[in-house]
Amino acid sequence: MTGSLLFVAIVFLLGAIICVSLAKRLGLSSVIGYLIAGVLIGPYVLGFIGEEGDDILHFAEFGVVIMLFLIGLEIEPKNFWNMRKSITGMGGLQVAGTMILSYLFFIFLDYDWKVALVISMAIALSSTAIAMQTIKEKGLMDTTFGNSAFSILLFQDIIVIFMLGAIPLLSNTNSETNGNEHEATGNLLDSLPMGYQTLAIILSVFLIIGAGRYLIVPMLRRVAKTGVRELLIASAFLIVFSISFLMEYVGLSPALGAFLGGVVLSSSEYKHELESTLEPFKNLMLGLFFIAVGASINFVIIAKMPWTIGGILITVILIKALVLFITGQVFKLKLDQKLLLTFGLAQVGEFAFVLLSFAFQLNILEQEQMDILLVITALTMSLTPIISIINERFILPKIGTKESIKRPMDHIAKTQNVILVGFGHFGSTVGRFLRSHGIEATILDQDSNRVDFLRKMGFEVYYGDATRIDLLESAGIAEAKILICAIDNPSITKRITSLVKEHYPYVELMIRAQNRYDAYELLNMGFENIYRESLDTSLSLAKDVLSKLGFRKYTLNRQVQNFIKYDESSLRRLASESKEDENYIFKARKELEEQERLLEEDFKRGIVEYDNHWDSESIRKVLKNQQNNTNP
Repeated sequence: MTGSLLFVAIVFLLGAIICVSLAKRLGLSSVIGYLIAGVLIGPYVLGFIGEEGDDILHFAEFGVVIMLFLIGLEIEPKNFWNMRKSITGMGGLQVAGTMILSYLFFIFLDYDWKVALVISMAIALSSTAIAMQTIKEKGLMDTTFGNSAFSILLFQDIIVIFMLGAIPLLSNTNSETNGNEHEATGNLLDSLPMGYQTLAIILSVFLIIGAGRYLIVPMLRRVAKTGVRELLIASAFLIVFSISFLMEYVGLSPALGAFLGGVVLSSSEYKHELESTLEPFKNLMLGLFFIAVGASINFVIIAKMPWTIGGILITVILIKALVLFITGQVFKLKLDQKLLLTFGLAQVGEFAFVLLSFAFQLNILEQEQMDILLVITALTMSLTPIISIINERFILPKIGTKESIKRPMDHIAKTQNVILVGFGHFGSTVGRFLRSHGIEATILDQDSNRVDFLRKMGFEVYYGDATRIDLLESAGIAEAKILICAIDNPSITKRITSLVKEHYPYVELMIRAQNRYDAYELLNMGFENIYRESLDTSLSLAKDVLSKLGFRKYTLNRQVQNFIKYDESSLRRLASESKEDENYIFKARKELEEQERLLEEDFKRGIVEYDNHWDSESIRKVLKNQQNNTNP
């Protein structure tokens, strides 16, 4: 409609706000909202943006670049080595199985073997952007499904390197022919003979690894010494931009280079600083990417050959779903976890755009083949959230674990008084302590493997998403007195507690907070019973240290209680302060000084200094004297 960049920005933001808001109100994934917004503002409906969305899609891929850089930051080499079996096992089986079946399918359609091989490579790759966004949005990262999906996606992100290195070997044309038949891309690979293109790819990967270790980290150290926050933000973007430019210049995927750069920096001291700096930009840019995918769906091609595209689309999804289901079966996932994996990763991913474009530049693919495959890729990405919703709403409720195993009569008495949401490391400690005192809690958890284990241990368990009011009602929320929220995901915790507060305000909420800042937010939402997961543990350690240094145990226990009392008071006073404001730092320092002063006064004025009720040495002396008096 207009070439103004500001107008395009307004259209994108307005489309995202309207469509994502409607999608969330209907209980749908935000990804669906973004995709619908892209379709509506794209060239085939309202026609607001780019010709066929291609120009926007190219820019929007930067959201995927940032996402993969952050994923790389989370994968320390040590953790990666510990995960090697699940990554290579599950990921390798999925990629190999999908490639074989896809290759046979396109050979059956009478495609050339080289074309079929390239297409099978692209189809084997799932969308890291859509899958990870959905997993994190639903709080499934710590489930069996979340871990399995992450392993498969990680293997795919790595295998892309070798796929891109192998594609030039399939071309029978030289770079001069490529320049005549297709527009020159201006990258380094176009100017190299075929034998050197694979070498250039490998060298570029080693260059990123070397730069990360010997150039980027020293640069970040210098920037950090300045103490200027803006320079750290600029440095974070410089790193991502530079790596992306290098990979694009070589002719490879910028997202792939960003992932490698993140892995290289994952063990540096600036890992968390880079994560916190780029996370807000990642979410915004990913939304832009999903909109661009929706806008890139070419409805002209679909109208021209609907049966061809429809048949290939359905077959591709079925192939990927079949291989994923078999992969879950081989690695002994429970049925609901297998279905989540099957439907969650059955799409063709964003790296397919890169592989197919690269193959097109090398004359492996023809124009019509390229157009069909790009449409199918975009459609599979668009259909995935819808298929996942069908699975969650209509399939999983019928096959999922919903009823508890029959229990002996003496273990049933108070199962409806307490509901415990989440049975990880934190929740299991709470549940076991309650059970040891005769209180049976009804436990809700999203990991079916964990559910089966708990039932074998004799706990009352319901499987499902605790953000759904119908599940809470089936667990007995109407009769419960207390709900303990032990989830380790702050966003899911807020959704559950807000839901219970709205529908069952008389149920007392006991809430786990990961840290002080989560506690601030929960306090501001009106919740009172908040438990920071590291507070008691850290104080227990400090208490034991002082005990070993000669302090009396009863004294230390009294001082720990005083510390908690003062710190809780301080927490509530600071909760309403803006954490970005300089005034918060000033007030927080004053609170710390006051807290230390009060503790010191308690000790010095003798309130606890001479307590010896728990002094084991004194008790032993008393017992020894009594024994000596009784023995002649």
